[in-house]
Amino acid sequence: MSSPAAAPLLTTPLNALHIELGARMVPFAGYSMPVQYPAGLMAEHVHTRTAAGLFDVSHMGQLKLVGPDAAAAFESLMPVDVIDLPVGKQRYGLLLTDEGTIIDDLMFFNKGNNDIFVIVNGACKVGDIAHISERIGQRCRVIPMPDHALLALQGPQAVTALARLAPGVARLVFMTGGNFSIAGCDCFVTRSGYTGEDGFEISVPAAQADTLARALLAQPEVKPIGLGARNSLRLEAGLCLYGNDIDTTTTPPEAALNWAIQKVRRTGGARAGGFPGADKVLAQIDNPASLQRKRVGLVALERVPVRDHTELQSTDGQKIGEVTSGLLGPTVNEPVAMGYVAPAFAAIGTRVNAIVRGKPVPMEVRAMPFVPANYFRG
Repeated sequence: MSSPAAAPLLTTPLNALHIELGARMVPFAGYSMPVQYPAGLMAEHVHTRTAAGLFDVSHMGQLKLVGPDAAAAFESLMPVDVIDLPVGKQRYGLLLTDEGTIIDDLMFFNKGNNDIFVIVNGACKVGDIAHISERIGQRCRVIPMPDHALLALQGPQAVTALARLAPGVARLVFMTGGNFSIAGCDCFVTRSGYTGEDGFEISVPAAQADTLARALLAQPEVKPIGLGARNSLRLEAGLCLYGNDIDTTTTPPEAALNWAIQKVRRTGGARAGGFPGADKVLAQIDNPASLQRKRVGLVALERVPVRDHTELQSTDGQKIGEVTSGLLGPTVNEPVAMGYVAPAFAAIGTRVNAIVRGKPVPMEVRAMPFVPANYFRG
């Protein structure tokens, strides 16, 4: 029997624009996506760190949870505080399995009027929406938004460029947002992103995405940026990539994501537990010595890039973990990585070896982010 043909790649509303701009397109999360433009990954990375880069992230999933019980219902799926999130604010969240491992990481925003806006990862969105609908669809309306595109404008000059088109965005601070008209497009804007830089994520009706993108690219600070630089930027910022650094084999404490779990949901909190896998996750938070592994930042002490899935060993040759993301960091100009190691090797300054093509490359555990965050907090 012949094998079934692979499903054709989906395209975003900006597909024709990417091709017009000379992008090299690659498959990603079931979509044809731009990995880089003619300037190249390094130039795109540097431009985002110094000016403003425009990313098409329309492959990601957008949905709304609507109804008077929406916040409490959504909180039942995650170890984070949804109920007390103020109107106009955004928060990072983690969907968990019943075993306390991570189905996906996401962002959610309280729009008020019992309306929660959620953004999930592209490769996970079909499963996420099914999971959310199955678990809480009886308590609130779960409304996917496939007719919306998502653009990210990132970098220290992002606010200058965007405020030229929508002056009110300059009043936003990190993890806040609102509705704006930009170049005649109906946009929902949050001051957030995935690069460690100041910037914005913009949800826009798909039919208006091309108009919005061209208006942004017409600003002198802005250039188009592909997935390659998006990956190097987020790694320098110490941010996890779902499927690499976190997945359904990792718990939040193993992934060093305790910071995302507010006190109200922890042991002794007013709404402690009550989420999938709570017993396991809270036990790991309360007793860190129970962890078998921990996510750490790593820097190679030789100029050798250390890639995903590279084995990590102690200096005496014992396997202690694995790299989950790694590359030569363009901003820091040295090989950076993150990965999981046995807790005895997780302290800052610990020396370990990465086994690259059969040879040990010395690495040191370092604090993340590798590049200081430049979020605008007012």
